[in-house]
Amino acid sequence: MEENLLAPADSRSQEEYAAEVSQIMTVRAMGQVPLAYIRTYGCQQNVADSEKIKGLLERMGFQFTETEEDADFILFNTCAVREHAEDRVFGNVGALKNSKRRHPSQIIAVCGCMMEQEHAAERIRKSFPFVSLVFGTHMIHRLPELLYETITGGRRVFARGGESPVITEGLPVHRDSRFKAWLTVMYGCDNFCSYCIVPYVRGRERSRSPQAIVEEFRALVAEGYKDITLLGQNVNSYGKGLEDPISFAELLRRLDETEGDYRIRFMTSHPKDATHELFDTIAASKHISHHVHLPFQSGNDRVLREMNRRYDREKYLSLVSYAKQKIPDLSLTSDVIVGFPGETYEEFCDTLSLIREVGFTSLFTFIYSPREGTRAAKMDDPIPHEEKARWMAELLRTQEEISTVRCAAMVGRTERVLVEGINEKTGLLECRTDGNLIVETEGPAERIGSFADVAITSAGNFILRGRFAEE
Repeated sequence: MEENLLAPADSRSQEEYAAEVSQIMTVRAMGQVPLAYIRTYGCQQNVADSEKIKGLLERMGFQFTETEEDADFILFNTCAVREHAEDRVFGNVGALKNSKRRHPSQIIAVCGCMMEQEHAAERIRKSFPFVSLVFGTHMIHRLPELLYETITGGRRVFARGGESPVITEGLPVHRDSRFKAWLTVMYGCDNFCSYCIVPYVRGRERSRSPQAIVEEFRALVAEGYKDITLLGQNVNSYGKGLEDPISFAELLRRLDETEGDYRIRFMTSHPKDATHELFDTIAASKHISHHVHLPFQSGNDRVLREMNRRYDREKYLSLVSYAKQKIPDLSLTSDVIVGFPGETYEEFCDTLSLIREVGFTSLFTFIYSPREGTRAAKMDDPIPHEEKARWMAELLRTQEEISTVRCAAMVGRTERVLVEGINEKTGLLECRTDGNLIVETEGPAERIGSFADVAITSAGNFILRGRFAEE
């Protein structure tokens, strides 16, 4: 067990700790409402975690600010997936030293996936003494207790690891949007891809009960949420470990039965667990988006084996073929790693050919980044970064050509979109299609948060332009 891991001081509930923190922070803020600044790095699951953290902070009497300077409590929720993300966190945490000097009463905390890594937590301990609280991904539900101990204990608090991951239902949530919502259906991952740190920082797979998910989902629909994204490190494996296991496809069917005007999305899917049943369910549904994010990572079988992905090129392409047969307007996006240790240019070309064969709507692309503690980090990696960057440029050109053709083919069509906001640079409304493409159009801000039909009038490489169909 981590040496400084807190054990519950007594039988007091987190609600009682929250009430005590509220009283203390009000005094510290000299009768004013204490303010919290939250900065989130990484994936949608981290964003969802931050919304729970904000809900707990609201329970403790906090409101929120967009500036570090005004904050009584500063929290960075971190990501460990790529080295660049870690470097950014350390740089930005270091910059808080001056803020702490100007405001000695500020409480500075770091949480999330990075803090489940011993080397990262130890660096915070040694190099950033002004950070008062560090906690990992499994400790969010104990934030009131941890913050209470930080304020009253007179010492730094490190609470990470050492506890069996649990699913805590009923945590308050401060949602950042009034019409888009994240809904976590499961936590953790059992896949142990050789390049990935997620199973080590998020733990093994744990599924929420379908009853709890359906209840939360129906409440979101009743509250008027239009775009609800189901989250999991591998949503396709939902249901494993439950007393009465159900498939992810069955969960989707139950949710789709809810009456209302809304759209269901989900991520992220693993190809080894994506089934024909899943695509049959999407095809037959009323509310499930026809966009699927299905990471393939590499188009070469040897590289896939080294990645421990547990599918091959043929299986991936067969799955995509079936999905497109059942859902002709399917929009596919994916993740790709360029320059995995030992990958040759010839093997990388297999990735390019797969991209051309599938015709993805868009890709999330990454040059391989070693993660301490993973098997891939110990592999020989002879290709220099400069060469990998040239491969990446070639991949991006390939995908841009495909995206340009796909977008051009949409001109003249009418798409049902969700109006999501205003592009600050162009002043145009930004809308999202069912296939996860952005359409910009003129119109009043009052349309934000509602569905509309938009006629596509022109297309760029990745962005569409249009006008509301009734105009």
